[in-house]
Amino acid sequence: MMVTVNGKRVETSAQSLEELIAEQALSDQRIATALNGQFVAADARVGTRLKDGDKVEIVSPRQGG
Repeated sequence: MMVTVNGKRVETSAQSLEELIAEQALSDQRIATALNGQFVAADARVGTRLKDGDKVEIVSPRQGG
């Protein structure tokens, strides 16, 4: 299926948000996620199913100032 991750179209076989994060090699990082504009908590990612055309945002905190 095709989903959009941070503005880029990506083909994926992931069925859940958690699987997509693993596919993107981000499992070991502290990140925040949103699916179609709605925040998804870390413990809810495994049960958050993806559909063709979904829009996913994955962001990591940054230091600086």
